[in-house]
Amino acid sequence: MNTRTLVVAGHGMAGGRLVEEMLARDRAGRWRVLVLGEEPRPAYDRVALSSLLDGATPEELTLTGPEVTADPRLRLLPGTRVTGVDRAARTVSCADGSRAGYDALVLATGSRPFVPPVAGHDLPGCFVYRTVEDIAAIRAAAVPGRDAVVVGGGLLGLEAAGGLRSLGMRPQVVERAPWLMAQQIDEGGGRVLAGAIGRLGVRVHCSGMLHAVGAGPDGRAARVELADGTVLAADLVVFAAGVRPRDELAGPAGLDRGERGGFLVDAWCRTADEQVFAIGECAAVEGRCHGLAAPGYRMAETVAGQLAGGTAAPFAGADASASLKLLGVEVAGFGDAHAREPGAVEYVREDRRAGVYTKVVLAADGRTLLGGVLAGDTRGYPVLRALTGRELPAPPEELLRTGG
Repeated sequence: MNTRTLVVAGHGMAGGRLVEEMLARDRAGRWRVLVLGEEPRPAYDRVALSSLLDGATPEELTLTGPEVTADPRLRLLPGTRVTGVDRAARTVSCADGSRAGYDALVLATGSRPFVPPVAGHDLPGCFVYRTVEDIAAIRAAAVPGRDAVVVGGGLLGLEAAGGLRSLGMRPQVVERAPWLMAQQIDEGGGRVLAGAIGRLGVRVHCSGMLHAVGAGPDGRAARVELADGTVLAADLVVFAAGVRPRDELAGPAGLDRGERGGFLVDAWCRTADEQVFAIGECAAVEGRCHGLAAPGYRMAETVAGQLAGGTAAPFAGADASASLKLLGVEVAGFGDAHAREPGAVEYVREDRRAGVYTKVVLAADGRTLLGGVLAGDTRGYPVLRALTGRELPAPPEELLRTGG
């Protein structure tokens, strides 16, 4: 039996899941797996990065156990960045000068933080929020009682603000959208969230356009300047304003990109080259990138099923539903939370005194649940999410009153 070589470029959460799936499915040992990971450590739980600011260790976040790393079918090389792909020769080249041949190649290069290209964005005291090393640098620079600004009011930005607050700093959040977590929840939910974290001492500046980061006498970041003239004191600045797919290998390799970046792949995560796949945040599946861990896991399963045999199903899209607790505030969004379907009807109940907001979105028939938003109290989330796409068992007014 001829053993084939699978090269995996990247060992983040999606790449790590692919390795696990391949080793579990390929019982006959038809493949050997070579993993080239840019970071200096095996795959870890990036979703739990903020726990490092609360005292967790990098080892506690590790996703790759000894049963995987000790498998003789696997060769894992952390700290090895892939710099080129020669599709004709079926080889990849690395930053250290090495080359490796492949029978199949999976690009799992992930994404990079987006840093607004404003003056001062690269001053000492400015950080991104992406890796274990980023969090260690932020923790080392944090000074209790000093001011910090987080640029980005999405999930990652609010986690960063919570982490800085736990370190004793005074964080403020700048978000260019009209409300916080604009992708997951609506304006009403964002208002409740902003009010609740404001009462914790975290000031929020929505519709805030970053103009520049200013330096102090020591040359380090000292303030953040907004386009409307607002100036915020900032001894430390964290950029958590989204990510961009790491697709720089595409052009030189002659691989297509999606309209908004990412390696363009079909529903089976295949590029136009049948030996090259892409998964995770770097993959534009039928033109769309997905920035969450769960879709990356499903892409990994799709590819492993094709390579190792057994069951395989195409990637069927991502469910962006989420129930979270940010700075102690419960928020959830599910389904068509923004009522984008034509004819959709919104039913809202808000108790401003209690800080609770509930919205359900129904189809034009007035009976089918399309989605919703919960803020301040998410106890009804499991029931409402399960009802999505189905006819409601009770009038919407009753669901709003009981929270599901």
